[in-house]
Amino acid sequence: MRDNETKVEHVVVPGTFDPVTLGHLDVILRARRLFPRVTVAVAASANKRGYGPVFSLDERAEMIREALAGEGIDDVAVKPFCGLLVDFCREEGAGGVVKGLRAMTDFEYELQQADLNCHLSPDLESVFVMSSPEYGYVSSSIVREIASMGSSVAMLVPPNVNERLRERFGSGPQG
Repeated sequence: MRDNETKVEHVVVPGTFDPVTLGHLDVILRARRLFPRVTVAVAASANKRGYGPVFSLDERAEMIREALAGEGIDDVAVKPFCGLLVDFCREEGAGGVVKGLRAMTDFEYELQQADLNCHLSPDLESVFVMSSPEYGYVSSSIVREIASMGSSVAMLVPPNVNERLRERFGSGPQG
């Protein structure tokens, strides 16, 4: 390590988390193993891919807190934010961003975001973790689609999120 470089002690795991999935939790827990301090940044993302989120910003943050508590994790901060991720990281004193990658398409998108973040905040590191094989196919959009059709998503999301989805879209199989 050069003299002018410091070790990253605090990272942010950003996302819309609409809703949080077991894949998201896997990335958060892996970031927690790698870094002493982790903050989950829940993005407002009012118009992601042409539609608004199913759950409000506060609901999404609450679901993540509940899911982490259900895993016995109490040392990860969860904070909603609006605006640029680099500004949020600066305000929180975070030196890095951790993102999970499922496929090459994720990599291409995330690399563009990392390059932009580096341009806006050169000291902000980007760290990518590959998804665990059991979660490589899981996405919030798939979860929303399956749940909206009344099918169970219990194998894709934490129990508290499964319950919220059943409440939102009507009861389907609880499995």
